[in-house]
Amino acid sequence: MGAVKIWNEMDVAMEARDNGRADFQSSPLTVETSLSLPDMSPHVIELCKDLFNKWSKLDDSRFSVETVSGGITNLLLKVSVKEENGNDVSVTVRLYGPNTDYVINRERELQAIKYLSAAGFGAKLLAVFGNGMVQSFINARTLIPSDMRNSKLAAEIAKQLHKFHQVEIPGSKEPQLWNDISKFYEKASGLEFDDIEKQRMYEAISFKEIHKEIVELKELSGHLNSPVVFAHNDLLSGNIMVNDEQEKLYFIDFEYGSYNYRGFDIGNHFNEYAGYDCDYSLYPNKEEQYHFFRHYLLPDKPDEASDKDLEAFYVETNTFMLASHIFWALWALIQAKMSPIDFDYLGYSFLRYNEYKKQKEMYISLAQSYLSKSGTG
Repeated sequence: MGAVKIWNEMDVAMEARDNGRADFQSSPLTVETSLSLPDMSPHVIELCKDLFNKWSKLDDSRFSVETVSGGITNLLLKVSVKEENGNDVSVTVRLYGPNTDYVINRERELQAIKYLSAAGFGAKLLAVFGNGMVQSFINARTLIPSDMRNSKLAAEIAKQLHKFHQVEIPGSKEPQLWNDISKFYEKASGLEFDDIEKQRMYEAISFKEIHKEIVELKELSGHLNSPVVFAHNDLLSGNIMVNDEQEKLYFIDFEYGSYNYRGFDIGNHFNEYAGYDCDYSLYPNKEEQYHFFRHYLLPDKPDEASDKDLEAFYVETNTFMLASHIFWALWALIQAKMSPIDFDYLGYSFLRYNEYKKQKEMYISLAQSYLSKSGTG
């Protein structure tokens, strides 16, 4: 594995500040993510005091820290502060998992947050620090995988994603899927594990086979002309929040956001119906997918979506769904080596790639048949 460019959050933030582009606070402090919440809280409070001058003189007793959610890479904390004037204020502190900079472009993320926030998506960026960021607090609950099967929520997610895909982010509009997969492949195929059992499992992987699959899938998907949009690329249940009383939906966590193929963003979202347990029996059926497509294509009059458009969307999405499995399978191999988080990344990688192989024949045949019928293959 050659030299790897690591995007450090503070380096990116300081560069932005030096160039006069930053409208957020910054601190070099870091918070150790392996600590228990009681042990971590004093460090989080110290960080907040360092970042926000108006809180610097407040007594620690005015702060409370609680866990909002924790994925397999990030930890979200809610910090509540009782200010001098009696106001109760809350912010979200997002701590990155160790070594996630190997697979995430932090410069791209900060650029996107600024414009997505202005367009009404996610929380406002307030500050960055050594291993994370502080954002405005969203008063909502995080979805669980079963929520995404709720037809009303699915329709709202589709409508929101349609709007999300309209946001213009300055810079290159080149879709990043195959670039990212290529980078992941290069890193993943050059690993070595100290653990004998992990190394044995790793050596059973045929990277020659994976490379062949990537080349063939890239060529096939290229014939589908999937629109290039600014995509979330990680729209799992934990990155969607809802305020049930206000019936307001929020997308959060844009660290994998980039210009990408529309079909990948939606196919990847459908894969997340399975949850971390990878129960792919929960993958949405054709009727459920069509329900989503109708509300994405024509948010104001979903019933007017044509059968032709729905069929094309179905083929597009399920072809890129296959690419989603390869993307995260390679990602998980890198995490298995780099991440100290107690999660079976290696097992997760095998689950994702095995599901790709299980679904490959059906959906590649579907795409080939569709392309042949439409004369574009």
